Amino acid sequence: MTDVLSARQLLDHLVSFPTVSSDTNLPLIHFVRDYFAQHGIESVVYPNEDGNKAGLVAQVGPNVPGGVALSGHSDVVPVEGQDWSTNPWQVIEKDGRLYGRGTCDMKGFVALAMEAMVKAKSLDLKRPLQFALSRDEEVGLLGAPDVARGLLENYAKAEAVIVGEPTEMQVVTGHKSCDDLQFHVRGKEVHSSRLHEGVSAVMCAARFVEWVRQQNIESQAKTPTATAALYNPPFTTLHVGVMNGGTAHNITAKDCYFSIDLRCVGDDRTEGWLEKIQTQIDMIEAEMQAVDPSSFFDLHVMRGPAVVPEVDGKAEALARRLTGDNGTHTVAYGTDGGHFQAKDFSVVVCGPGSIAQAHQPDEYIEVAEFQAGGAMLTRLLDSLQTA
Repeated sequence: MTDVLSARQLLDHLVSFPTVSSDTNLPLIHFVRDYFAQHGIESVVYPNEDGNKAGLVAQVGPNVPGGVALSGHSDVVPVEGQDWSTNPWQVIEKDGRLYGRGTCDMKGFVALAMEAMVKAKSLDLKRPLQFALSRDEEVGLLGAPDVARGLLENYAKAEAVIVGEPTEMQVVTGHKSCDDLQFHVRGKEVHSSRLHEGVSAVMCAARFVEWVRQQNIESQAKTPTATAALYNPPFTTLHVGVMNGGTAHNITAKDCYFSIDLRCVGDDRTEGWLEKIQTQIDMIEAEMQAVDPSSFFDLHVMRGPAVVPEVDGKAEALARRLTGDNGTHTVAYGTDGGHFQAKDFSVVVCGPGSIAQAHQPDEYIEVAEFQAGGAMLTRLLDSLQTA
């Protein structure tokens, strides 16, 4: 594996690793580590607590401030239940498209970034090019804090982070938060004919879900602020997608589990929503415990911070120079970028491919988009050769 592989060849390798979030990503991480090492690039691997997954960071060029970091994630969403016409773990090129799970989201950009890192090794860089590859992005952005910290622990601070999620090469300066709220409601089981003596976890959870529905109605009815108007939709959303609980139709449910996908617009804050949510929980829980003191309504929060548009952001200015895009763009989906911004990095989201293809059966990236991403990184390498 001493040959220099093209981005297209690297994409073949990356897609062949079935790095669904429920499974290990270590074979892919070790491939990246070993490929870099054989080209003289040292990397640092950050395993998770269980040791079955990891992220990776690396750098090429002088260890001085003012460099640029390229951010991607290694995991992909499942293919089970989807009607694929091609092998999802093999890149198939046809009709100007590259098909395969992750080609768009976001192994295409990772392949381009790996190619740029090896090219950079032979250049006289005045500022460094850094690389951050995370785990578990698709299940709550869980690995982003590790690699964001890894860049700071090992290298001089980068001036800009480009998160290469699919934006059709548009310069995206902000996205909503993407917080995962996990609920467990514990009730008291009795025969449903004696409903008044029990506590139905399902019915208590349903009361809360109805409150959530009302919040969405109220939020949508408000006149958007100037910041909220940048987003589509221009309001904070709370969504309950899955609920599980209960034993039988004639037993009050002992347990109920559900989750909320909370996405806040740029001038709305998760903390404020968590306070409102907790107030509603406390009210329902008090009524539950009046019947059975051992019942409860628990909440666990996994934070996915927003990327907030920056004033005179260096990442934004860089991406605009590299792409020529001067439009104003925000997105509703979340990225690892919020965790980098939380570490005081300047962040922009910009990469090849369309989010409309992400997570879909027969996922693909247009060859022209893939090439446009490569052209952007070629211009980035040129810029890093100047002080």
